[in-house]
Amino acid sequence: MDHIPLGGFSVSRVGFGAMQLPGPNAFGPPRDRDKALAVLRRAVELGVNHIDTAQFYGPDVSNELIREALHPYPEDLAIVSKVGARRDGAGAWLSASEPDDLRRDIETNLRSLGVDQLAAVNLRLMESEGPDQFFDDQLSAMIAARDDGLIGGIGLSEIKVEHLLHALQRTEIACVQNAFNLVHRASAPVLDECRARGIAFVPFFPLGAAFMQPNPVLTHELVLDTAQRLGHTPAQVVLAWTLSVAPNVLLIPGTSSVEHLEQNLAVASIELDEDTRAQLTAAAG
Repeated sequence: MDHIPLGGFSVSRVGFGAMQLPGPNAFGPPRDRDKALAVLRRAVELGVNHIDTAQFYGPDVSNELIREALHPYPEDLAIVSKVGARRDGAGAWLSASEPDDLRRDIETNLRSLGVDQLAAVNLRLMESEGPDQFFDDQLSAMIAARDDGLIGGIGLSEIKVEHLLHALQRTEIACVQNAFNLVHRASAPVLDECRARGIAFVPFFPLGAAFMQPNPVLTHELVLDTAQRLGHTPAQVVLAWTLSVAPNVLLIPGTSSVEHLEQNLAVASIELDEDTRAQLTAAAG
């Protein structure tokens, strides 16, 4: 499996996203705690060395599960988190994006995971039309956390090209995490800029958002036809296509099922032929 640099680590192109380990909508305890722990342990057994998490998954649930399942961590395991958001008592997503919030939440992630440094932390922008003074202040907090040794690299999430170009004038960027999948490709310009600059691009919702029913990605007619023709699951077809989009793409598909985990990780060995890839690329977006 190809590897990509990420915050001082070299990670496989297919990792694991921990967002689905807590309850529905990443809120509350897991449906089955033992199964959630088993998924994490099986992921590492199968060679996953990149786990994406956040303290606000649960909140507090995802990181605690990761620590219980995997601590002490393998030396090559890159744990990446994100800051800039929080949850209220009903599970609503709220902003926690003041510079002091970012530093506090980085330190909270470190404590809950039981580590001295995270491979990278993504600054999640909740509402931003473009780079401004507040974005600069946020960057200053992230740069200080990196220079103080709390994080290995700075990531950005839910950004536009303008944010990336502005940030790069001040600091190196380890990764960008934006929504991107077969149907939703609004972040293609950001992906292209990352590719040109050798920055890892981590698409979230690569299989579509679980809360969207019917799922426009997994129920796409061409995806279903291709899966049947090739003998793969629709999810495998979509993930294999996403990997093929650019060599700097890192996948973090999430699941609370060991069976689905194993299917997701198998996409590293699935190579779509050029005709199939071209058809999928032209199908939507």
